[in-house]
Amino acid sequence: MSSQLSTLNHQLSLIETHAHLDYPDFANDFDDVLRRATDADITRIITIGTSVESSRRSVELAEKYPNIFAVIGVHPTYALAAEQDVTTPLRELAKNPRVVAIGEIGLDYHRLPSIEAARQKHVQVFNALQSETEEQVEARIEDGAYKSKQAELFEELLDLAVELRLNVVIHQRDAWEDTLEILRDYGRQVSGVFHCFGGTLDQANEVLDLGHLVSFTGIVTFKNGKQVREVAATVPLDKFMVETDCPYLAPVPFRGKRCEPAYTRLVAEEIAKARGISLEKIASATTATAEEFFRFERG
Repeated sequence: MSSQLSTLNHQLSLIETHAHLDYPDFANDFDDVLRRATDADITRIITIGTSVESSRRSVELAEKYPNIFAVIGVHPTYALAAEQDVTTPLRELAKNPRVVAIGEIGLDYHRLPSIEAARQKHVQVFNALQSETEEQVEARIEDGAYKSKQAELFEELLDLAVELRLNVVIHQRDAWEDTLEILRDYGRQVSGVFHCFGGTLDQANEVLDLGHLVSFTGIVTFKNGKQVREVAATVPLDKFMVETDCPYLAPVPFRGKRCEPAYTRLVAEEIAKARGISLEKIASATTATAEEFFRFERG
């Protein structure tokens, strides 16, 4: 482990609230990954399902390791490929007390069929000054179907969360207004955390005003992460959590390499620096928020 993580205070307790430990990226050195996390004062790791199978693997890991807990769900980009009935197997998995939330669920419009079609042909996405080709019209229709399927899945899994009285981990990418519109319909029936938050302070306040939380990743350490750092420096101390979204988004100085739960500490350190407070205060606040949100006592 790098010297950046070498000066540790074992009175600290940090919770890694969003990891994908079931991914093959960790298969070859899993125990070492967990050891490094423990050495960095990461006392709990939440591993997040992205499909029914991924959720099942996450539960298996949580059953095997006492410091791992599972969140189960279907990622929006898998909406078209998902089984027709995902709630039945997820409901069954949720009976396990190691399951602490439903997720990650939400909307993701980053790679709509029209955008992918344009990228493949190296042409500009249609705009009002152009005439649509037959292919572009078809792609727009596919866009609508894809968005509709994602919304249907999102609502289905929000309903499951309400039924099971579990909170939700929300994935939102390039679908801000649609995501909030769906959540507004649920009011205070369900509480969520917008993981990997990358929006503006106004958007963060929208989330908080609806009774939800935000969570920050290694983006706060990036040179181009100024906006996110400013949000992390400004939102109330008890309204956010820390995560890595590993194996993605490794913080500086590991950017571009595989991310892992130990780096949650680097995220917390950067936020502490941005807020001008101690790491201990960040650790204490985010751990308390995570404990209240995920209710680990179920397990």
